Amino acid sequence: MSIRTAVSARVSATVLTLATALALTGCVAGEDTPAAAPEPDSTASADALVEWSADVLNIDFATYNPLSLVIKDQGWLEEALGDDVTVNWIQSAGSNKANEALRAGAVDVGSTAGSAALLARSNGSPIKTIDIYSQPEWAAIVVPAGSDITDVSQLAGKSVAATKGTDPYFFLLQSLEEAGVPLDQVEVQNLQHADGKAALENGSVAAWAGLDPLMAASEATAGSTLLYRNVDFNTYGFLNATESFLGTSPDLAQLVVDTYEKARAWAIANPDEVVSILAEVAAIDPAVAETVITKRTTLDLDPVPGDAQRKVLAVVGPIFVANGDVPTQGAVDKALDELFEPSFAENADPS
Repeated sequence: MSIRTAVSARVSATVLTLATALALTGCVAGEDTPAAAPEPDSTASADALVEWSADVLNIDFATYNPLSLVIKDQGWLEEALGDDVTVNWIQSAGSNKANEALRAGAVDVGSTAGSAALLARSNGSPIKTIDIYSQPEWAAIVVPAGSDITDVSQLAGKSVAATKGTDPYFFLLQSLEEAGVPLDQVEVQNLQHADGKAALENGSVAAWAGLDPLMAASEATAGSTLLYRNVDFNTYGFLNATESFLGTSPDLAQLVVDTYEKARAWAIANPDEVVSILAEVAAIDPAVAETVITKRTTLDLDPVPGDAQRKVLAVVGPIFVANGDVPTQGAVDKALDELFEPSFAENADPS
């Protein structure tokens, strides 16, 4: 059976599940949402040629998403799609940039932290989480070499760099809340991750809500130290797709998730190769990449979005409201009810 036929056969069940889910959230076919692709003819020959639903797939890659780097490096999507579908790879510099690209339709599938996905959905971005790519400890509070700051409570009255709309930003908010420091007592400089690292190292800020692999690189090359770590304040790695893409191209969405699961198995079996790929793409020392992959990233997990992720996001959601990132708790609760689309991961076939 060809990969096209295999994907198509499994997509038929996914389409039915997805159509029901979208209908329940008010996103059925209409003027603004394309109709779902028709279910393939089950009587067709298993070897019959199945046409893909689109001729372009726009997908992101990011240094904070090692599976995306593996897929891009190995060329598995291009191999499966052949000349029929052009794969456009677009780099995301952070969850906020991935969300911007998803909202603008510049990518069909994009990688974010769970907190960023919930924030986007709470503010009206029509995205669904279709796969969980990692459970990372990718965020922490970082101080420069020689800093006399030894506790988060000492950040009161200080300037801290953070990229709003990303997991490090929400890590900072949770850390300040835990330490009893009101947000209005901290000057948050909204800088993209790489600029935050530079600001920390040149002394422009007292601390940085860091993101790996930049954070690990700063430790190794500039002597920066992690002031505060808490893996429970890090949300999972979410693979998100636009609802319009899921409605018109469930076959491509299923192929993407299948390929992510193939990459997960490959990465678990070949950690040294993943380290090399990350080091090359991120332009960091292999030892730094090894820290990120082997010590701060869990790939061996259930890829189906569900209760584990919901539990983490239920803690983060009220912080959105308290800090004015989302108008009401009702908007957050609604988004959390609508965000997950587990059927693609449930039907994933990495072979």
